[in-house]
Parts: sequence; C-alpha cells; structure tokens
Amino acid sequence: MALSQEDVRAIADYARIGLDEEELRAMTVYMNEAVAMLQPIIDLEVEEVEPTFHPIGSLVNVMRADEPREGLRLDDALENAHATEGRSFRVPSILGGGGLS
Repeated sequence: MALSQEDVRAIADYARIGLDEEELRAMTVYMNEAVAMLQPIIDLEVEEVEPTFHPIGSLVNVMRADEPREGLRLDDALENAHATEGRSFRVPSILGGGGLS
C-alpha cells in the first residue's frame, strides 16, 4: 500500500513539520521507499515462531567473585602525578582562585 501525498501531509501535520510542495513530493517518495524496504519483514511467515521475551534468555553473570585484593601502593599511585602534596594529588582549583589546590 503506497502512501499518498495526503497521507504524508497528515503525518507531517501530526508531527508538526511544515513541508512545502517540493518537500512533500520528496518526502512521499522517501517514505514509500522506506515502507517498501519493510516488505520482506511483512512477508515472513511467523505464525509458528514462538515469541522471544528476552533476547539474551538464560545469560548468566560470568564475572569472578568480588574478593578483596591488594590495592595500588601510594608511592606507585603518586609516581606519575603532575603535582603532589604529601600523600595527595594536587589538582587545578575548580572553585576559582586559580592555581593548584
């Protein structure tokens, strides 16, 4: 079933899209091409196909258990920092005043 220019105009009005006559003609062609691309899906025989309620079905978490591990040593963490102060990173101030905080 092809869409007429009146159909496309009604869709555009519903979507509050203003189309002049040239745009209306171009959009009618475009929308009919889009509908035609769906025809193979419309033609599929799906009466015997059981619905899929969840696309990944019985997928389970395959990640390891969350167990405590030794963290990064402070000296290693601060080693490549642009600026440090004692046991902390020094970063540019984001609340004004300039400089490093």
